[in-house]
This record gives sequence, C-alpha cells and structure tokens, in this order.
Amino acid sequence: MSFLPISKEDMKLRGWSQLDFIFVSGDAYVDDPSFGPAILCRLLEKHGYRVGIIPQPDWHNTRDFARLGKPRLGFLVSSGNLDSQLNRYTAAKKLRHQDAYSPGGKAGHRPERAVVVYAQRLRECWGTGVPIIIGGIEASLRRFAHYDYWGDTIRQSILAESKADILVYGMGEKQLIDIAAQLHQGVEIHNIQDVQGTCFRVPDFDYIWDYIALPSYDEVKSSRTKFAEAFKTEYLEQDAFRGRRLAQQNGEWCIVQNPPAMPLSVEEMDEIYDLPYERSWHPIYDKAGGVPAYNEVKFSITAHRGCFGGCNFCAIISHQGRIIQRRSDESIIREAKILTQLPDFKGYIHDLGGPTANFHRTSCDMQLERGTCHGKQCLSPDVCRNLIVDHSGYMELLRKVRAIPGIKKVFIRSGIRFDYLMLAKDEFLQELCEHHISGQLKIAPEHIADRVTRIMGKSSSRVYKAFVARFDRMNNKLGKKQFLVPYFMSSHPGCTLADAIELAVFIREMGYHPEQVQDFIPTPGTLSTCMWYSGINPMTGEKVYSAKKPEDKAMQRALMQYWLPRNYELVKRALEKANRRDLIGYGPTCLIPPEKREKPAHGSGRPGFTKVQDKRKGRKRVR
Repeated sequence: MSFLPISKEDMKLRGWSQLDFIFVSGDAYVDDPSFGPAILCRLLEKHGYRVGIIPQPDWHNTRDFARLGKPRLGFLVSSGNLDSQLNRYTAAKKLRHQDAYSPGGKAGHRPERAVVVYAQRLRECWGTGVPIIIGGIEASLRRFAHYDYWGDTIRQSILAESKADILVYGMGEKQLIDIAAQLHQGVEIHNIQDVQGTCFRVPDFDYIWDYIALPSYDEVKSSRTKFAEAFKTEYLEQDAFRGRRLAQQNGEWCIVQNPPAMPLSVEEMDEIYDLPYERSWHPIYDKAGGVPAYNEVKFSITAHRGCFGGCNFCAIISHQGRIIQRRSDESIIREAKILTQLPDFKGYIHDLGGPTANFHRTSCDMQLERGTCHGKQCLSPDVCRNLIVDHSGYMELLRKVRAIPGIKKVFIRSGIRFDYLMLAKDEFLQELCEHHISGQLKIAPEHIADRVTRIMGKSSSRVYKAFVARFDRMNNKLGKKQFLVPYFMSSHPGCTLADAIELAVFIREMGYHPEQVQDFIPTPGTLSTCMWYSGINPMTGEKVYSAKKPEDKAMQRALMQYWLPRNYELVKRALEKANRRDLIGYGPTCLIPPEKREKPAHGSGRPGFTKVQDKRKGRKRVR
C-alpha cells in the first residue's frame, strides 16, 4: 500500500489517467484513522473508486485546483479536522500563529471559511459540470442560517453560500458511499435527494414534501426570537430514527436537510478502522518537520464515537450524535498490535477512548430501536431512570489491550465523565487509578456555579466535589500520588460576574492553579451559541445573560488566574464592580492583596499565591 495520489505523477505510477473523486482538504495529508479525509478516501478506495487528494491548495488562484485533472464523479471538499475559523482565530478574534494541522505547525496554509473558498475556486476552474460535495465539521455546523461570531452576523447556509451541490453532515461514511454509488450509476447530482445525513438545495418549498419549515434566513436575521425558534427545531430533530426532514429558505435557494444518517454498526466501524492506512504524514512534509497534530494522536486508538453527555457548548451532538457507536474488541486489538510495530513505539498507548472515554456503550438499549429521547438528556439536569451505567465492557477492553506483548501502559486522556462514573461502583475508578493515569486525570467540570452548570448541561458542583473526594480516597487506598486537572470555562452564557467570582473562590479553596483557561467561543451549531446570540434558552424560553463586552470577558478570564501579576488590575476591578472588596486583603479568604506585587514571594501564605501539589515530591508548593 502507498499514499493516495497528490499529483499527476502519482496517478501515472498507478496507471491511472483519471480519478473518480478528488478530495480537497484544508489539512496537510496525514494517512491515519484520526484524520477524516484519510478515512473517507480509504473507504472509497476499498469500494473500488480511484481517489486522489489536493491538500491545502493555494486558494489565491485556480492552478492547484486543476492539479489532478477533472474527476469522473466529483470533488469532495472539507476544511479538515478543525473548523477553519477556529483554526485561524482565538476567542478574542486575534490571529493564531500556529496550525497543528499544517507542515511544521505554521499558520497561513488555509483561508478563512475554507469550504466556501475551495468550492468557489472549483467552480471557477471547472464550471457547473462537475459535482461538488462539501462536508466535515465546518460544513456540518453551518447547514442552516447560523450566527457567525467572527463577523458578528447571521450568514446563510454554507450550502447556499458555497453553491455546492450536496452537503454531507456528520462523519460521512454511509452518506458518501451511497452518493458515490448513485453517481456511478448515472444519477444526476441534483436528483440525489434521498440520502440520510445530507442537505440539498432546491428553488423553493414547491419542490419538496413531508417537511418542517423553519423560519427563513431573512426572518432569523431580523429576529433573535425567530433564530432561537429555528434552532430549537433543528436541535430536536437531530435524530436518525425519529428526526424529520427540515427546510429553510436562504435567499434564492431552499435548503433541505434529510434526517441524520443511521448509526454505524460494530461491523461498519471495524471496516473503517481496519483500512490500510500508512499511519504517517505524507513524505512531502518531512523537511518542514512533519505535521504536529499527528504526533498528538499517533499512538492513540479510537474505540467509539458519539456522546450522550449533553454539554450545550459542544458540537459533537450535531456531528457524531448522541448514540454511541463502537468498534469490536478484536478490531481495536488489531490496531494496537499495528502500533506496537511502528519504529518509534515506546510501549505506551497514549489514549484509548472517544469523545468521552467511559461512554463505551449506548446510554440505554432503547436508543438503537427508537433513537434518543425528544427534548430530554441522559445526565442533566437529572439522571434518566433508563440510563444504564456499565463500565464492564470498557474495562475488559482495557485489560485485553494492556496484556498485548510490547505494551507497557494504556493511558486514558480523552476525558472521563465523572458524573457518570459516580453512578457506578468503585471497580472502574480503581482500574482507572491503578492502571490508566500518568499522575494526572483531566476532567471538565467547566464551572462551579450551579446556575451556570445547569445552562451548560453539566452536573452540579455537589457531584464534582463528591468525585474529588472519592478520587482522593481511591488514590490513598492505592498508595498513589495522582491529581486531577480540571478544565474551567469563562464567559459561558448565564455566567455573571458574581458566578465568575464564585469560581475564583472555589479555585483558591481547592488549591488549584490552572495554567491554561478557556474562554467560551460561540461556534455555529451549538445550543450555547444560540443562547449567546439570541439571549434566549431555546429549550425553555428563559432569558439568558452573556458577557459580550471585551472588558467583561477579560475580567471573567482573569479571575480564573487571579494570582498572576498581569491579571491584578482586572481582578481588582472585577471585585470592586461586584462589591466584593472582602476578597481584597491579606486574610486567608482573600484573592488578592490591596497592592499589586510584580511576582509571588515564595514561602508566603498570603492571598494571590495559591498552594498546589508538587507532582514530583507530593509536597505543597507555593507559586
């Protein structure tokens, strides 16, 4: 096996004069199952199609888009593994200087809104005679009229904006094989309107039947209430079993969304991950030092997809769905054995999981017959009585993989849902602490104020505190010094300045010292973004506050790192604005001293310098 063609010379080596499909990607070409373009291209290849890739084309002209000639069946277009706007800009809308999915980690290899730009260049180059199929995370989250944070405006569906022929949303394997078969049989692209997990465009509603009409682009652009109304319908119909066809007028085009694709079976998941990947970046990137994103996942294994956690700020529900789709143990063991044969394997599997590692089975058995519950979540605000809490299959898998010759340790780094773990007995927690943590366990409480976690779709602070105590007890029992690394988020919808101060006080009380903090970014397609833009929780109708002014967002962010000298003025201003001067002083409950210090005085127990655990010696240290 070899890399897929990226040039005419590669095609000649295979004896090909024309390709069936050409994949245009915003990422550098990495032939590994952690990269969506590689999965889709290898799957098409297995089904008998000739596929080539144009990775990170120069979008300033059409030359690169003609590099592989005209495909027989169509172009496939994706921004890559990451949304191009997220890849390019920070939460403060500042340019990023690095791109882990580009050669040498250097930014600037892809345009803003890459899917639209690539599709437009392809049209310039090849006209309307070649089908253009868009997909990936960027297209998935923009299939209807949506709020664009970076432009602070409502934009049309990416299908209307790009003028592509079909939009594939979700992970895409089922849809792409179905579309490819119909194109191969001679069906015109505009007549392919029956594939689940796709969107197509028609002039107006007269061309379709059996649908729910959403408020139009013009309506949602002029009314935040209509925007929330449209999103609620989109959100509730996001189910392969019970979801209905949706339609929305976007200017001169009516965008029609079929229900999501059916979940992949175990056999289908195995087929995808057993494909013959090169497991490397393309050699053309060697001089640049390779592709940094690959180093992060090279020795990681995807065990399952989907997440029923219900976090409102997360896009997984709109892309992978809430129903867990898993691989067989045998398939995972085959991949683990392949990894042990790679030349730089040192004996460590860096991760074995999915979006949430301990969601290894469906949340209940009814989901594979009826789909997910309409308007209800599995874990929040209350635990569903039908939720099945079972880690046994995941534990058995972990034991099998760590028993493979050559494997010293299997880590879990993809995140543990601690509220789900708290519903189980200690067996999984003990297995986790004893075998699968490298001194630290990453978890994501996200916030500690209960009214904020409720809006986030996360569990309450009470559950988190109980987990911390249980985690500590288990490590004491095992005689291990292991620590939690919690992730917190600032400026999420519903988070007031008072809530941000409550989080800062909690961070001080727990002795945490987060080195990195996260601002909420209103990305398209999430419930939290709808609340941030509209000021309405579309599921309840309640009004929701969001910190939108730069200073308000900066104060919330600074409070999570209140001890840093650079944050002193912002923290003091926040405390004074909230009338919390009781937290300014030298007492044990204070956050900052009355006057700024340029750097911490080591050995001082004064506020502003948080005591944290020294991971190397197990002692308290002061920063």
